[in-house]
Parts: sequence; C-alpha cells; structure tokens
Amino acid sequence: MDHLTYAEVGATAGELPAGYHHTRMRRVVGHGRTDFERAADLLLAGEVQRRAGADVRMSETPLREGTRVEMRLRLGPFVFRIPCLVVWAERTGEACGFAYGTLPGHPERGEERFELHLDPSGDVVFTIVAFSRPGRWFTRLGGPVARRFQAHMTRRYLAALVNR
Repeated sequence: MDHLTYAEVGATAGELPAGYHHTRMRRVVGHGRTDFERAADLLLAGEVQRRAGADVRMSETPLREGTRVEMRLRLGPFVFRIPCLVVWAERTGEACGFAYGTLPGHPERGEERFELHLDPSGDVVFTIVAFSRPGRWFTRLGGPVARRFQAHMTRRYLAALVNR
C-alpha cells in the first residue's frame, strides 16, 4: 500500500496549508475545443512531465485517481527518483486535471495540481497549484537551489502544453 508523506491530501483544491512553500502559476496554452481536447489528452498521458524533461512511468494511462507515477529526473550527474500517487483526477467538457501527492523517496513532501479549463472566451488555461516542503536531507540542505529548480520545472510544465 502506498502511503503519502503529508497529511493535507486534496488541499490544492482550496486554501493551501500553512508551513509549506506555495506555488500558483497559470498560462494560456491554446484556444478552442480542439486545443482543449489535445491538451487534456496530453495532460492525462503524463506528457507534461515528459516534455519538461522527466522520464515518466505510470501504472495506467490515462491516469486516474490511484495511479502511481514514478518519475526520474537527471540533474548533471545525479538522478532523482520522484514517486507520486494521483489523489484526484477529473475530465469534463470544460475542465481536466489531476493532483498527485508525494510518496516515500520523493525529494519533497506535498501535493501538485495540474488543471486545464476551457474558459468562456475560448482560451485554454493551464493552472498549476502546489504546496511543498523539503522531504529529504539534500532538499533541506539545498533549500534556495531546490526552490529555484522547482520554479524552473513549473515553468517547463506550463510550456509543455502550449499549442505550437
């Protein structure tokens, strides 16, 4: 059985918990129904993380609540194992998204939520909301560097779905 490394499961859907670093970023990634459907398919197939540079393995595709996501990310000579569990997933005509939480071995503790919305103007808006704190000795030790890297990855995630 997978055990999440934090207690505030689902908190990315509302008020973010105290005691964590908070991230909220959004970007328009396309326009119209076709762009929305394309982006939703990519999102639920793990392509956001792959296009951002991670090696991604998922226990099932498209992902859903309960899917285990195992990422590996290379940073110079180091390879980081990033295990997560999907705690929420949904796809409707105007919205699509998922949130995953950290499992033992993840460099951080917390949750990250990826959401797409087809807004009334027709814009496809991609939003990422997260809360995290160091989960391993090396992320505690490298605090500012770890935060900069996390912000860099969030920007890469947001760019991954831009209609080219």
